[in-house]
Amino acid sequence: MHINFTRRLAQQAPLALLAASTLLAGCAAPGVAPEIVKTLAPTGTLRIGVCPGSPTSLVRGPGADEMRGVTVDIGRELARRPGVPVAYVVLERVPEVVEALKSGRADFTNTNASPARAMEIDFTPAVVGLESGYLVPAGSSLRSVADVDRAGVRVGVTQGSTSQGVLTRELKQAQVVVAPSVIAVTQMLRDGGLESYATNKGILFEMSDKLPGSCVLEGRFGPERSAIGVPRGREAAAVWLKAFAADVVEQGLVQQAAARAGLRGTVAPAKP
Repeated sequence: MHINFTRRLAQQAPLALLAASTLLAGCAAPGVAPEIVKTLAPTGTLRIGVCPGSPTSLVRGPGADEMRGVTVDIGRELARRPGVPVAYVVLERVPEVVEALKSGRADFTNTNASPARAMEIDFTPAVVGLESGYLVPAGSSLRSVADVDRAGVRVGVTQGSTSQGVLTRELKQAQVVVAPSVIAVTQMLRDGGLESYATNKGILFEMSDKLPGSCVLEGRFGPERSAIGVPRGREAAAVWLKAFAADVVEQGLVQQAAARAGLRGTVAPAKP
C-alpha cells in the first residue's frame, strides 16, 4: 500500500511527490509535508462534517458513542496518516455541511458531488456510487419507480437535496413536497403525509429498517457519485488528496467502511 500510494502521487504530479508528501501509510510517524497538513487541517484538527442517519455519512453503532459511516471512517483514515486528531461537525442536512465547509467551520466531508455542490466546494473523483430511488410506506400501491409520477402522489424530498433539484424538474404529475430533515420525512411517512420519499438508497434502506412494512422500490431515478469534499482554496493539498481518494478505493477501505455502516444500494465506481 505504501508503494502504491507513493507511485500514484508521483504519476499524478511528479514534482508534487517531493514538494507535497513522502507518505508511508501505517507508519508510526508518517511523513506528510507540514504544508499539506496545514492545508487539510488548518486548526490542527481535522473537522469532519457529517449528517446523522446516512450510512454514507454517519450512523450510530450498538454503543452509544460508536460512530460509523463512509465519511466518518474515511475521515478518520485521512487524519490518521499525518497523525492529527479529529472532531465531528454534526449537522442535520447536507446543505448545512456544505455551508460549514464554505465558511471554514469544517474541513472534510463525503457527499454527492453534484454540479451545484461542485460550484461551492472542491471534490476528488468519486469514491462510491449510489442509486437514487424511492421509499414507500406500508400498504402503498406503488410498486416501481415508474408508478411514482402520478397525480395525487406526494413525493418527499429533503430541503436543499440533489433529489429536490432533480425531481422538481423531472416529475410532471406527482407533487414534490420539501421537508426540513430526514426525521421530519420519517414522521410524514408514518402519518400518511407522503406517498413516497426520494433520496439515495443508502438512506432509504436505513429508514426502511425503522418503518415497519415500508419498502424501497425497484429501479432508480438516477445515480449519485459520492466524493471527498473540501473547502475551496485548499489547492496546495489537491494532488495529495486525489491520490488519497484513489488509494482508499483501491485498498478496499471505502468498501470496508460501507460494510461496517450497513450501506446498501451501492454501485461501485470505476477505479480512479
